[in-house]
Amino acid sequence: MSLNWKEINLILEEIDLPGAQIQKAVQSAFDVLCLKLYGKGGAKTLLVSISPLACRLHETFDSVPKSAKPLRFAEFLNSRIINGRIEEASQLGNDRIVRITVRRNSDEDDERFEERFFIYIRLWSNAANVIVTDAEGKVLDAMRRLPKKGEVSGGFYRPEPSFGVDKKSGKEFQIRSFPEDLLACLPPGASFNQKIDAFYRQEGGALSLDSLREEAKRKIEASIDRLIASQEKLKEKKEDFSRAERFKEYGDIILSNISLVKPGDEWLEVKGFDRDFNGDGENANTVRIKIDPHKKPSSCAEDYYEQYRKAKSGLAEVRNQIVEGERELSRLEETLKSLLAETNPLVLNKLLRTSLVKGKLTSPARQDDLKRPGLSFRRKDWLIIVGRDAAENDALLRKHIKGSDLWLHARDYVGSYVFIKNRPGKSIPLDILLDAGNLAIFYSKGRKNGGGDLFYTQAKNLRRVKGGPKGLVLPTHEKNLSIKLEDERLKELEECKVDK
Repeated sequence: MSLNWKEINLILEEIDLPGAQIQKAVQSAFDVLCLKLYGKGGAKTLLVSISPLACRLHETFDSVPKSAKPLRFAEFLNSRIINGRIEEASQLGNDRIVRITVRRNSDEDDERFEERFFIYIRLWSNAANVIVTDAEGKVLDAMRRLPKKGEVSGGFYRPEPSFGVDKKSGKEFQIRSFPEDLLACLPPGASFNQKIDAFYRQEGGALSLDSLREEAKRKIEASIDRLIASQEKLKEKKEDFSRAERFKEYGDIILSNISLVKPGDEWLEVKGFDRDFNGDGENANTVRIKIDPHKKPSSCAEDYYEQYRKAKSGLAEVRNQIVEGERELSRLEETLKSLLAETNPLVLNKLLRTSLVKGKLTSPARQDDLKRPGLSFRRKDWLIIVGRDAAENDALLRKHIKGSDLWLHARDYVGSYVFIKNRPGKSIPLDILLDAGNLAIFYSKGRKNGGGDLFYTQAKNLRRVKGGPKGLVLPTHEKNLSIKLEDERLKELEECKVDK
């Protein structure tokens, strides 16, 4: 049960927020925010929940749990409104929207540095949100980002007070009464804030369990949808690869009719092999095979044999990926089933703050575990990373490199993997590409020759060799680059080396 507009007015009247200083913002969950305040009567904590069926704003008298890692909206508030003072806190008419006006002065001796913010707390059960705007109504950030409504950074939000009649067919809303067993646990003369805090502490778990389950469904069903789409693409590949035998047959036909191929021919049109094995070839169909007029017939046949070998190898790999995908799909479905069966909202909330790895819930990695291996160079706002051995190459690929990052490696020498981290909307300048190329040759056996050739491609075009050595990959769509080591460039790069 969410608060009605009369209860919101009573809560604001009791808390008396104007004049209080905002000391800290804490976001214990994606839909729960607490503001640590200091004002009349000392320290207090204002709790805001935008959870469906439990939208509320009130003073809380419990300790506020912290999330496993800092959440975005609280980090924004701590950077913009900390040490600000609340000038006004009121409900806009009876529309269940609370507007808190915050004045923040970064230089107490100079009013030119004064800023004003509006914090709008909309307590609508199915559309609750917390939105922060500047004095003109420009949205700075929102607890729930809703681009279609303009409730996102850069949007506009300035609701006007509404004093309409009570909704729901003219129903008159009243301040709720509380059960005797709840009141018995409170001191005599307890405020409405104390009562409502105790009520949601007692009932809030059940009320918010539905929203937590909805979040679990959204998170895991999105992964399931992506996996199903991936499986469909793999099945299409499997269908293509399953026709690999035709490439071998084309090679066999070319070699069997090599005397019929004339110089400059682009096609060979002959009877195909008799699939009925009757020996006379009468039932065989005519086939038309594309050949390269610049190659010998035997070379054309070998090209088809090579396509056959790649298709056969690819077919086995795709079949394995499909089997693994089915297993992962089953794990995801089991994980979702177990989450939806969880009845303790605290346990479910903790599970939702973890990462999904192949359908299994695992705790977020510690910061020490995520320390990037290898060498890092920052040059003109571009980050270049060098893995110095197979272990570092493998670790970088697994945990620190995204598909849009660029991978470079010496073509004819054993050596390092070098990566240029992608910058959205930016093309890699030639100078940065040459920097990375020099590092790729320098950290390879090609250093002794003063240069060499390398190839480069996006990391998404790398395929791990199943059962191969650690870090070994096969690139596709690669481009070539010839590098001559430049001592001056390498010296400059040494000065650009940065810590992880």
